[in-house]
Amino acid sequence: MSTNEKEAGEKVRKERGSALEKSLAVLSAVIDQPQAVGLPDVAARVGLPRQTVHRVLQQLEENGLILRNPARDRFSIGPKLTHFALKTLQSANQGAPVRAVLQDLVNDIKETCNIGVLDGLEFVYLERIECEWSLRVHLRTGSRVPAHAAAAGKMMLSSLRPSSVMNLIKVQPLTAYTEYTITDASTFMGELQQIREQSYSLTNQEYSVGLIGAAVPIVDRSRRQIAALAVQAPTSRLSLEEAIGHIPRLRAAANKLADVWVGEDAKSVLAA
Repeated sequence: MSTNEKEAGEKVRKERGSALEKSLAVLSAVIDQPQAVGLPDVAARVGLPRQTVHRVLQQLEENGLILRNPARDRFSIGPKLTHFALKTLQSANQGAPVRAVLQDLVNDIKETCNIGVLDGLEFVYLERIECEWSLRVHLRTGSRVPAHAAAAGKMMLSSLRPSSVMNLIKVQPLTAYTEYTITDASTFMGELQQIREQSYSLTNQEYSVGLIGAAVPIVDRSRRQIAALAVQAPTSRLSLEEAIGHIPRLRAAANKLADVWVGEDAKSVLAA
């Protein structure tokens, strides 16, 4: 290969790398915002010309990674990106260490534990390990439950802006599954505020009569929730007070899971 051919090839690689870096920078700028963001703000954040950012945003939109609100010309996370995020967290590439942490927690607490994330108003189980008791709830990895009636779901919803939660509720009202399910929007928003303040959530027979749950957040270095960790058990074995007593163990496990997903630096930002 001649020197000119090598130089030409290197130039192409640099241009491709540069294009990829620009796309990742723009995508990160959209992801980092708690609400839809406009072109001027994205351009300012990534330090690129508006024309360049506009072209990248169009490409990301065409591929389903972001969505554009045509009325306000603002951009938010798209369905394909959400799908990628879920598949990444479920990936077998990191499943073994995650499952090991969860198994240790189940061995310690002696009750079913799970990890999951929010998808709209549903909580999706990424990993779940059942306890050895014959009386237990049988749900598999990938199962979905209503977020507003699950401890882990409420934990994740508490990390969203109140306006975002209200928008979700307007589209999909809070359905009653038992007499204990919170269906009043105002009451539910108050519940989420309390969860934010105490950094853990509880569910008292809100999805299934006789089922108690407690959850804590798994956060990244910026204190953003990336998932939730929860324990579930029937009321015959676990009271709300006992569930709260498990919170320190759940938080310790959440530290380890954060280490697996985002590195050791995340440990220091989790509540002790």
